[in-house]
Amino acid sequence: MKSSWMLVAAALFALMSVLVKHASATFSPAELVFYRSAFGLVAIWTVIAVGHRRLLAPLATPHFKAHFRRGLSGFAALVLFFYALARLPLATAVTLNYTAPLFLAALSAWWLQERHGRGLVGAVLLGFVGIVLLLRPQVQGQAWLPALAGLVSGMLAAVAYVNVKQLGRLGEAEWRVVFYFTLLSTAGGAAWMAAAGFHVPRAADWPWLVGIGVTATVAQLALTRAYHRGRTLTVGSLAYTTVGFSALYGVLLFGERLPLLAWIGMAVVAAAGVWAVRASTPVRSDSL
Repeated sequence: MKSSWMLVAAALFALMSVLVKHASATFSPAELVFYRSAFGLVAIWTVIAVGHRRLLAPLATPHFKAHFRRGLSGFAALVLFFYALARLPLATAVTLNYTAPLFLAALSAWWLQERHGRGLVGAVLLGFVGIVLLLRPQVQGQAWLPALAGLVSGMLAAVAYVNVKQLGRLGEAEWRVVFYFTLLSTAGGAAWMAAAGFHVPRAADWPWLVGIGVTATVAQLALTRAYHRGRTLTVGSLAYTTVGFSALYGVLLFGERLPLLAWIGMAVVAAAGVWAVRASTPVRSDSL
């Protein structure tokens, strides 16, 4: 089944989150975004150069401002997500980040003026009920800050997806969109490190840092193949298995034990996300 490539991507994205959570004991979120993006940038540039049989592929674009907006929102989403991963249970942070389809459903209707199927409002409201159920039993005091960061990371990821849609309408090639996002994320992480300081990786750190870059890049390739070859609604629904993989990893690798209400909240958010994916299918207008 071609859509099953999304299961590969989900398992790898969850594994990347495990590596980020482990490495966050030493490195800041911006440093981890830098390493994640830098390895991806090398891989993407290599693929582009080989595909076009040119060392310097045709990367010039008249839409750099649009790429910058997409890169900035994506970079900020990654930093906030990695911050949440360092301070929250793995499954909680991943679930908050995976509220992106709920925000995207609302943003595409408002920002892009897309008409959607019925039930979109219900899906979004159900999703936020799930968020309350997820956070209420386990987030107290200062833990609200990383929880808020995780939620905002989902919102900014949705903004990034809207920017990707706009770049598509401008005729930008997918590989160029991915390249500039990775480039700007690498540059943003490097600038942050230059301003705030950074940790020099030790020999024992490199497997974790390389692992973050490799799992993120391979997961992105698997996700792209799933969307290219599989059914969009099926793939979008299967994306939520990342939450399940994260919960499993959290229990097995970090000994995390979440209260029952949190598990119910995770299930509600995932169900709402699947509902939003299906309800967000654009409806054709009868008018010309």
